[in-house]
Amino acid sequence: MTGAGDRLPARGPALVDLLDRLLAGGVVLTGDLTLRIADVDLVRIDLHALISSVDAGVAAPRREEAA
Repeated sequence: MTGAGDRLPARGPALVDLLDRLLAGGVVLTGDLTLRIADVDLVRIDLHALISSVDAGVAAPRREEAA
């Protein structure tokens, strides 16, 4: 027996749809990681990345010359 309170929870967009939306506009990731001991920086890593989808109709920024 089902009642009005026995509904399935509403589902959001699928993961594939979310990734498609993000990659269509592009995603910029930035981050900094510093390993320090006694206030002395030993290792520092800076990350700056742009992740975007690729359209086949867009020309390559640099073409290799045919030999």
